[in-house]
Amino acid sequence: MTRHEKLNYVEFPAADLQSTKSFFQKAFGWSFTDYGPEYTAFSGQGLDGGFFQADLSAITANGSALLVFYSDNLESTLLKVTDAGGTVIKPIFSFPRGRRFHFTEPSGNEFAVWSEADVSP
Repeated sequence: MTRHEKLNYVEFPAADLQSTKSFFQKAFGWSFTDYGPEYTAFSGQGLDGGFFQADLSAITANGSALLVFYSDNLESTLLKVTDAGGTVIKPIFSFPRGRRFHFTEPSGNEFAVWSEADVSP
């Protein structure tokens, strides 16, 4: 697969870099590489990216794009998110091919997690 002109990296603002890093480490097992006190990067998560120090947040209500995780077990992932300090802002809901919920991490950035619809009889 070619990388030419494909999405490769995403960056988010973070008011509290340490709390954001701690959240993603606990909830999703991410590791980070710090590049000075105001930037940290992650990789190997489907899309590489980073967080930069800023008093802003990426929220869909403000027109931000929404990055969505996939989960084999939505309820388990929701529990991991809340146990790590995330805030559920849209509880689990159904849509035509699955279910999902939205959450914010400690710096206020919004993400979602989806799972395929249960097709068992």
